[in-house]
Amino acid sequence: MTLRRVITDEAPRNDNPYSQAVRAGHTLYVSGYGPVDPDSGEDVEGGIGAQTDRVLSNIEAVVDEAGGDGLDDVAKVTVYLTDLDDYDRVNEAYDARFSEPYPARVCVEVSELPGEVDVEMDAIAYLE
Repeated sequence: MTLRRVITDEAPRNDNPYSQAVRAGHTLYVSGYGPVDPDSGEDVEGGIGAQTDRVLSNIEAVVDEAGGDGLDDVAKVTVYLTDLDDYDRVNEAYDARFSEPYPARVCVEVSELPGEVDVEMDAIAYLE
């Protein structure tokens, strides 16, 4: 089994000891992303909908760079929210980016996320 790092400037990078994603065979494990703009390195503003959209853009960029077809190749997503009262608004933004059949998904409330963000997601994609 070959593991490789996927590095793209279209998604945020940091100095922490983990890869943006790791590919193992046909499976791509995408690390957790918050709503960070890759150009400025700043968290996006505009509420949970805008944050969710930015997170999904970051995941999409990593999947694309790994040779996939963006969000169409995502099989599973885990959503981390600091407030489950945002669940419906996250679903609206999520629904605008994914089409049926939707990926499998888990959504959990967490006490805190890195930075001052309200949402983070990781994903698993299948690449041919």
